[in-house]
Amino acid sequence: MSLIEPSAISSEIWDVIVIGSGPAGLAFVQEYTKKLHQSKILLVEFGLESEPSTNALDESIDILNPENHHLPYDCTNKGLGGTSATWGGRCVSYDEIDFIPRSIIGDNCTWDLSIFEDVKRFYGPAAELLDCGKPAFNLKEIPESGNRRIAEGFQEGDWLDSAVERWSLPTRLGPKYNEILREASNVRVVFGIQASRIGESSDGVRTVELVDRSNGQALTSRGKRVVVAAGAQESTRILLQSSHLFPGGKTPYALGRFYQGHISGKIASIRFSGNPRLTDFGMPRDAEGIYFRRRFQLTTDALIREGLLNTAIWTDNPLYYDARHRSGTMSMIYLMLIAPVIGKKLAPAPIRNSLTKGKVSNVPAHLMNILRGFPKSLFEPFLIFSKRYLPKRKLPGVFLYSPKNEYALHFHAEQQPIEGNYMKLSEDGKRLQIQYGYTDEDVRSVLRVHEMLDAWLKKLGCGELVYWYPKEELAEQVRKGSSDGVHQVGTTRISSSAEAGVVDYDLKVWGTDDVYVCSSSCFPTSGQANPTFLLAAFGARLAHQIATQK
Repeated sequence: MSLIEPSAISSEIWDVIVIGSGPAGLAFVQEYTKKLHQSKILLVEFGLESEPSTNALDESIDILNPENHHLPYDCTNKGLGGTSATWGGRCVSYDEIDFIPRSIIGDNCTWDLSIFEDVKRFYGPAAELLDCGKPAFNLKEIPESGNRRIAEGFQEGDWLDSAVERWSLPTRLGPKYNEILREASNVRVVFGIQASRIGESSDGVRTVELVDRSNGQALTSRGKRVVVAAGAQESTRILLQSSHLFPGGKTPYALGRFYQGHISGKIASIRFSGNPRLTDFGMPRDAEGIYFRRRFQLTTDALIREGLLNTAIWTDNPLYYDARHRSGTMSMIYLMLIAPVIGKKLAPAPIRNSLTKGKVSNVPAHLMNILRGFPKSLFEPFLIFSKRYLPKRKLPGVFLYSPKNEYALHFHAEQQPIEGNYMKLSEDGKRLQIQYGYTDEDVRSVLRVHEMLDAWLKKLGCGELVYWYPKEELAEQVRKGSSDGVHQVGTTRISSSAEAGVVDYDLKVWGTDDVYVCSSSCFPTSGQANPTFLLAAFGARLAHQIATQK
């Protein structure tokens, strides 16, 4: 890798300074170097090549509602590749509805379909970066799917079963780009440097104020353009600390506000009435060997008509911690996930917690399930984990066939953008405070979506939903069973005016001509999709825009 010593940062005027080497920063660098081989790029990374267990940035974050928000160390990663170090690998496209003003969103859909159509031109580079094959997010684009329905008797109408998520290796961008950046003679990488503030601009050169983590020394870099790609938390923090960028030194009203993620969990199972062997419950592979999975989604017209938030639902396993599933395989996996050492190696904390809910529950009953299912309860997890951890392209998850044709349903829904969810600096400016929770409308929408799916299945004679809790308890189960902080959206949002947002449609900070933000924090709506794939596409798009301006 082409490293540069911190002391040499100030010796050059860089064409572009990129702050952050996660998916957004690396997508930008990948595309930009294709266009302009001779431009000088400085890639500034807070993380070290060997990152310690604690760091100053995560230690200076206060989560004000930990019930619904993961702790800082579970949300982000430092170092080359950023959060891709613990990324699950799911690649999903946003939908048309996410760019359309709707009553349930109010005035907070501050982008439009023109930007969606434009960014889709860069789905190819995003798919290349993330190793998820061709960017085909509908079964109609995957001929080998054979136009099968999700279950016998299902038909599309208000509900679709043809939306698709694709899966990366999962790709750890740090190891991948460690080699690629070695060959990029025009890119210099510096580790262990905190970008604290965007400085002044003079004669077409912008300064960036930095701090060397090793000794606390203040440094300054100078560049013709600055791309802030430090993740949602830190990109927001940097702009909050750079109020002089904005007219009158006053930060935009939207900066730090309207923080969103997803409301996600399980409250019901789906029981299909047809032949269980015809149910498409798992993850097939396409002609390229890419794993994909279909999802239930409502049409744009149905979402607008019903006033609902965009939601995806997919078939899944029952709750691992509830031994009443009577599956020896699931009980074995559950006990491995809660084991102090093994569990941490099997899955990152947010994924592990989503499966176990952080509970050590009824171990004797799980052991009984294992004994009852022996020897299958031993060799089946071994076969699953060999596919999940040994090949280069790993099995994305565990999916167990149900001879009863009954599967848990996992919902993954967007949130309302509200001012009460925010990131802001503490009064002394030294800490980042995060408030995050769910509204009554978030919960109502999830419940209504389930009601509509149940009614549609019954209308077709295809199946029904089986709720896990009494009706009067469902809202509370949705609310307390959900948490996020991994998908960080909305705090530096795109808008068509400086009054409504923080960056323009080209991701340029309003009031500047040389500072850009490339982060999922720029997305004003969270949609049903996790943001990684769209963010990589935006990174490629921004690189193309800046390169063509030269």
